[in-house]
Amino acid sequence: MPNLIADWRDRPTHRRVWALAAPMILSNISVPLVALVDSTVIGHLPYAHQLGAVAVGASLYTFLAWAMGFLRMGSTGFAAQAAGRGDGAALRQILLQGLLLAMGLAILLGALGVPLSGVALHFMQPSAELDQLTREFFHTRLFGLPAALASYALVGWFLGTQNARAPLAILLSTNLVNIALNLWFVLGLEWGVVGAARASVIAEWTGALIGLFMTRKALRAYPGHIAWAALALWQSWRPLLAVNRDIFIRSLALQSVFFLITVQGARLGDATVAANALLLNGLLLTAHALDGLAHAVEALCGHAIGARDRDALRRSLVVACGWSLLASLGFALLFLFAGHLFIQMQTNILSVRDTAFIYLPYLAALPLIAVWSYLLDGLFIGATRAREMRNGMLLTVILLLPFAWMLQGLGNHGLWITFLLFMMLRSLTLGTFAWYLRRNDGWLKG
Repeated sequence: MPNLIADWRDRPTHRRVWALAAPMILSNISVPLVALVDSTVIGHLPYAHQLGAVAVGASLYTFLAWAMGFLRMGSTGFAAQAAGRGDGAALRQILLQGLLLAMGLAILLGALGVPLSGVALHFMQPSAELDQLTREFFHTRLFGLPAALASYALVGWFLGTQNARAPLAILLSTNLVNIALNLWFVLGLEWGVVGAARASVIAEWTGALIGLFMTRKALRAYPGHIAWAALALWQSWRPLLAVNRDIFIRSLALQSVFFLITVQGARLGDATVAANALLLNGLLLTAHALDGLAHAVEALCGHAIGARDRDALRRSLVVACGWSLLASLGFALLFLFAGHLFIQMQTNILSVRDTAFIYLPYLAALPLIAVWSYLLDGLFIGATRAREMRNGMLLTVILLLPFAWMLQGLGNHGLWITFLLFMMLRSLTLGTFAWYLRRNDGWLKG
């Protein structure tokens, strides 16, 4: 306990955490703000199936894009450790490999996305109107996939170098352009649901190009040269691909849970899937804000591990944990006492509003349960401990399945209880792996 108090009182660590977390929180919050703008703009169109189409189409796109989240997470851990060693050549190699992977995966996913979306919609059994609009929205969004994946690699690499201003520029420009174009295309030009998709595509390419432009200045702080010959060798790709493989499996399992919630909600009716989308916007707002602190954990802990600095590793975790708990409590109180205003802001469709109001208590409970998994993710990413992240997520899904089966008779209440259990189990499994590694001094041995 005395060590924890001393770590919490270490002012330089607070400054380092917030130097990274503050710009990332600001930029991260802009991401769910786009979803809020989508919901608010589309939610004030006449029909629930229009809002449902954006919710389902965005879920399909997110399933593809966020399953590639390893492009960010893998880049962050390796870049942080390379920066801790002062290895400029390794930083250049990690950046180039991340961008090459992003382009290759975007081409593959673009080819698979259309047939896979058809299969997914078949199992959802949506109304005819919802089905048609969802396909139009999703097919348009696919044009932005290469830029979105490139941005993942760029943001992860910049975070690893403890440069939070560049991710701030990438994410803020992407999302502010998205918001402005969304309002213009949907309300001004009256392009409806497809207009929202077009706005996202243009915004994603804007952010990726800005990120590429900023890498040149960032590399000046780390002298070195790219070993071009090494890029043709399997050994130079193997560590990154091994970590990315494990994070991919973990991300696929995570996105499958979110996607199945959307599928089950769609089967409960247009109003229910739309209401769940509005509530999940609250989760996105919370998650992206708390992820700002988790990103600080990734960079600082990865740097400490690269430098073999045990004390810096511990102090970074203690400070980030304390602030994360305070932030999660703030979000819980916000949704508990002002959740109705949050829903009313997003839509004026009475059936959707009334449905969402019923499930607000679940949204209020989520931040306090989910905060632990976000922090632990940051620690494991910074340490490039992807295997443990993969195993923890797969174990979580396996443990969740019997509960999900037993609770399905409770309708949407069962769906939300299952989701709360998922977040709780996710924290417990990761926490168990973290405890085991600490007990065996595994954090600095890898």
